[in-house]
Amino acid sequence: MALIEKSGGVGGFIHFALHQKAFVSSPRSALMLSYILGLVIFIETSITALISGAVGKPFCDKYKIPHAKLAFVCDSTSAPIGSLVIINGYGALLLGLITTQISTGSLEVNALELLIDSVLYNFYAMSALLVTFLYIWFAIDIGPMKNLKYTKSESFVEVEKGSMYLMLLPISLMLVLVFVFLYITGNGDILKGSGSTSIFYTMASVLVFMFFYYLLTKTMTTKEYIKTSLKGAKKLFSVSLILVFAFAIGKVTGDLKTGQYLASLATDNLNVIFLGGMIFLLSSLISFSTGTSWGTFSIMIPIAVPMALGMDANVALVIGAVISGGIFGDHCSPISDTTIISSMAADCEIIEHVRTQLPYALISGLIALTLFIILSV
Repeated sequence: MALIEKSGGVGGFIHFALHQKAFVSSPRSALMLSYILGLVIFIETSITALISGAVGKPFCDKYKIPHAKLAFVCDSTSAPIGSLVIINGYGALLLGLITTQISTGSLEVNALELLIDSVLYNFYAMSALLVTFLYIWFAIDIGPMKNLKYTKSESFVEVEKGSMYLMLLPISLMLVLVFVFLYITGNGDILKGSGSTSIFYTMASVLVFMFFYYLLTKTMTTKEYIKTSLKGAKKLFSVSLILVFAFAIGKVTGDLKTGQYLASLATDNLNVIFLGGMIFLLSSLISFSTGTSWGTFSIMIPIAVPMALGMDANVALVIGAVISGGIFGDHCSPISDTTIISSMAADCEIIEHVRTQLPYALISGLIALTLFIILSV
């Protein structure tokens, strides 16, 4: 993303869209463009939010749309779509956590099949995407969103004309190569391919492509390319540390048999009908408090799976509740990386973004909680 922004690819795409009146001609179509970009670019949540925000911000200034509305759209598509279309880091993490549970001998299923079944129960992500679409299409302002007024971005500048292909070609190649490497690592079967390996090879291949593409088009020098790449990588260093510590916490809770202990308590005191809802709420609380859905997955899956097995509950539904709760809490948390990045990308105050999107997130959360209880019957 750092390379794409530095190359002017985002600016080129914005310039193209601004001069196509049939393409974006109203506040609704301006927000819908960011929404669609959020759905299409599912490789990584930060990239999703950054591109949606970078493209949408000039339209906010043109049509006098409060930037908090754009931040809401960016945030409501990034993590939800990333957790539904699992050919990305979410899939790699969740597949690894599920595989760890299978390796203990407590489960005798195919890890990928269980992951796919679990994603079908990711009710919060589905409801969040639906609520966001309805919000954009019908301009439904509730709560603090009603009182928002447009203020011109302090960083507002006229976008200079550039080549949008500097952005579109790398992203398109990224999307295609994920499936190619899944096919290769799966020996001809995409469903059996390695998600983490495929993403690694995809990003490495795209970086090599961008190096030659940007050099041949004289967009960047070698020095600029290396400097920008390191700058972009530096932004994700803290996220990598969080993931390392999250895996460590997950391993500790597994070794301590926390899940088995809670399962023994729950078996006597909790009706299985409420297990999915309870796991959803607990995961939401952890994610909101820590600001990380990935850390929540690492903590809760080693706990939730033994609980489901001990109570003879639907394991896929319980894992889906963990995923949904992790996304819900992350979506509401003011210390979440996606919340911060969405605010930054839309040029909006973090607290204003959290305050205005919270009512919509709570509606989506209530829908998800209700579905977990109904389907647990």
